[in-house]
Amino acid sequence: MPVEITWWGHATCTVEDSNVRVLTDPLFARRLAHLRRRRGALPPPDAWRADVAVVSHLHADHLHVPSLARLAPGTRLLVPAGAPRAVPGLRRLTGLRVTEMSPGDVVSVGGLTVRAVPARHDGRRLPFGPHRSPALGYVVEGEGRTYFAGDTGLFDAMAEEVGPVDVTLLPVGGWGPYLGDGHLNAARAAEALARLSPRSAVPVHFGTYWPIGMDAVRPHEFHAPGDEFARLAAERAPGVSVHRLAHGGRVRLEVAR
Repeated sequence: MPVEITWWGHATCTVEDSNVRVLTDPLFARRLAHLRRRRGALPPPDAWRADVAVVSHLHADHLHVPSLARLAPGTRLLVPAGAPRAVPGLRRLTGLRVTEMSPGDVVSVGGLTVRAVPARHDGRRLPFGPHRSPALGYVVEGEGRTYFAGDTGLFDAMAEEVGPVDVTLLPVGGWGPYLGDGHLNAARAAEALARLSPRSAVPVHFGTYWPIGMDAVRPHEFHAPGDEFARLAAERAPGVSVHRLAHGGRVRLEVAR
């Protein structure tokens, strides 16, 4: 049975498995603070359709309240524990069925289970905010097992915590000229791929948003991470099929269970 992945840009993907649609870190904005969408059309209304949406952490380019407000009433929304306290706008989304998640928590949606796993990333909404929430990844298991990493750095127990997976959605870049601690670049994402040993990988979180007025500052970091990840993955994890999607691109992946 196939798992279908659509990449809408940044960390926003639709995972379709067992007739259930899972939407990751919904972000449907043309502009977000100092960031502007530089590549790919805004996702169409069909991208807003989901049975369950997952939010990996509280940063505004991953937990974007106006984008979450576009989800249909009754949509299940999984967020890191403490998110409604830290982000008051979440509490106004009364039409969504919000569940707070910590590493190890599991929920069932239709024929799927969604399991929260740790991520190595700052989980606060603001750099010096008082409210802390865990940064998470999610493993979606139905006919296949798909790992959405959110934002994370490498960590020693990554393969153990995530477990065997068929498909990985790995961040390979960012939205600015430099990536700090707690992020994967193309090289670190290729190392993560070698540790996780999935059948297939889709690079995400690159080449969508860039700071206004910084077009000339290290443009390589905007344009190149997807292709660089594919090249390095071929060296470090040659058994993994890498699918470098365009914005709005879709791939159907056969999984053997």
